[in-house]
Amino acid sequence: MGNSTPTPDVAASADFEEVQATEQFQKLRKRHRGFVFPMAVAFLLWYFAYVLLADYAVDFMSTKVWGNINVGLIMGLFQFVTTFAITGWYVSYCNRKLDPIAAEIRHGIEGHEFDKAGKRVGGGSK
Repeated sequence: MGNSTPTPDVAASADFEEVQATEQFQKLRKRHRGFVFPMAVAFLLWYFAYVLLADYAVDFMSTKVWGNINVGLIMGLFQFVTTFAITGWYVSYCNRKLDPIAAEIRHGIEGHEFDKAGKRVGGGSK
């Protein structure tokens, strides 16, 4: 009690504008945007196509495929499938392309090594 010194907050002392100007950060941002923006546009086009078809192509969407299952129901369920597929693809992309660069940037700021779970390696926990 009273003898412990607080550990300095490394993130508070970092110059984030300087970090953002680094080539690593620019590479990270370019890779992130290179995946997220095209994927968001593609999914929104697919979603709006579904909505517009449901509103203006009623005969097509109500075409029976099997029993009471029609094209509209299949496309609606496929919306969920594509959402989960994109999420899985994004996680895989991040693990391969973004996380290694982010870990390097974090190491440069904090001066520590971290394992894949984000825990500090080499003694002590943060």
